[in-house]
Amino acid sequence: MKNSLILGLATVLLFGCVEKKKEETSEPEATEVSAEITTDTIQTEEKKREMEPIAINIDGSYFKATGTEPFWGLKIYGDKVELQTMEDTIQTPHTEPIKAQDSNISMYRIQTEATLMDVIISHKECTNAMSGEVFPYTVTVSYKNTNGGETTVYEGCGSYITDYRLHDIWVLEEMKGTPVSKEDFDGRELPNMEININDNRFSGFSGCNRMTGSLFYEQDVLRFTQIASTRMACPSMVKETEFLTALQAGTTYKVENNRLFLSNPSEENLLVFKKID
Repeated sequence: MKNSLILGLATVLLFGCVEKKKEETSEPEATEVSAEITTDTIQTEEKKREMEPIAINIDGSYFKATGTEPFWGLKIYGDKVELQTMEDTIQTPHTEPIKAQDSNISMYRIQTEATLMDVIISHKECTNAMSGEVFPYTVTVSYKNTNGGETTVYEGCGSYITDYRLHDIWVLEEMKGTPVSKEDFDGRELPNMEININDNRFSGFSGCNRMTGSLFYEQDVLRFTQIASTRMACPSMVKETEFLTALQAGTTYKVENNRLFLSNPSEENLLVFKKID
């Protein structure tokens, strides 16, 4: 009986050691599987970032400004201008801005039966006094009642709201009025780019190299700036150079029929992109 008990105990201990050894031996295989999952996860996260939804609030306005001490807010729409103060909300019809010739300043001069209002937007960096957030434009709003009284002046910061329709992936379809094909780029994929309006950035492929850059946007104005690219050499880079030159030359745009048209005062439809899903 004693011998049987000892034999059984030894068997249990041996079985436990074998199981433990088996678990230890299995660890490298488990690590390898985890590495694959991590890689896939990273790729998925990158894809999610590439296709992230629009984070800004879309309410139809193309310019917004705010200020503190006292608090106020301004929104400019295609058909109206809205000023919100602590005491009141003033709405006036939209008017075309007066552009300064020597600097990037726009002034909206509005006159109604009840209100005289000037809105001056200067392309000068501005920092919100409370949040510390930096905006690209300094804004001054002054208004008074037409029946008299003192002029009230507000100062603050603002930014243009980039057209949400640009937030997508676009592939080149035409260049200077001529349809393009892969053969124009030595059989490589056509130039394409993803525009992200949350941070006014774009990235993509220019025909031979990868590219990235920034968007400058104002009402009806779109420019692709600070373009940087890799430096890979291809057999023929003529079309890529032509594409990048045209991309930087565009100043105005139009979105219709799932296409993005880039133009400038000298040439219409420099580049035409087609939206892809």
